[in-house]
Amino acid sequence: MKVTVGHTPDSDDAFMFYGMLEGGIPSPGFSVEHVVEDIEALNKRAASPQLDVTAVSVHACAYIPGYTILRSGGSFGLGYGPIVTAMDGTGLDGLRGAKIAIPGRMTSAFLLLQLAIGEFEYVETEFSRVPEEVRSGRADAGLVIHETQLSYEDEGLAKVADLGKWWDEATGGLPVPLGVNVMRTDIGTEAIAKFDRYLHDSILYGKENEEEALQYAMRYSRGKPRDMIKEFVRMYVNERTVDMGDAGEKAINTMFEMASQKGLLPKPFRPSIAPKLQTG
Repeated sequence: MKVTVGHTPDSDDAFMFYGMLEGGIPSPGFSVEHVVEDIEALNKRAASPQLDVTAVSVHACAYIPGYTILRSGGSFGLGYGPIVTAMDGTGLDGLRGAKIAIPGRMTSAFLLLQLAIGEFEYVETEFSRVPEEVRSGRADAGLVIHETQLSYEDEGLAKVADLGKWWDEATGGLPVPLGVNVMRTDIGTEAIAKFDRYLHDSILYGKENEEEALQYAMRYSRGKPRDMIKEFVRMYVNERTVDMGDAGEKAINTMFEMASQKGLLPKPFRPSIAPKLQTG
């Protein structure tokens, strides 16, 4: 079965798909056509839907009802997450009334910040340009994702808040739901379950062959040093990436419940999540 699979040009996504795309594990009948695009571009493409399988922000799931969330391949922070940055550390309270540069309206980072401080004025830009928006004064603060969570100080910025820490405290320790992989629901439950297991096995293969998988992931390093990429991959290819488990599922549902209660979604939303993985 031929499937189009979209992932982001990010080292953690590349690491997850290493085993699948480089032939490290046998395919259970899938022929994969590989598509690489920025997360916000994938979020928008999923509204059609255009790809059979794609990485999306958890937030975007509220706007793409034609997809089912896979239990493998999720990006969950474990007490950490997107960082709000500024030229100096003002604290979350200081952001009320500020203009904030964001990496996309459908990103989970944007929704998390809305949950933390309410609705705010923002300027939307590519994630890689967020630090420059702040340094130039076009924005008072910037919401950074991907490796910039580790490199913002090198770019002359200070941390205002860690939204992962805020979420951890607000939910009593649930993992931070940031990204997931989804598959078109109309493909059918059997194929979804089979691909979910395939991705699960690819992630395990990467973790078991870390140095080789990291070398593959470095092609998406955006010039960041290997040690930083290794740290970032270990942050976001964790136990909840292999299988979101009950905690990951609860975290996703909690995010949408909180967003609905605060009027941040067009209507209440309950995501479709694939059945628990059969990995025996």
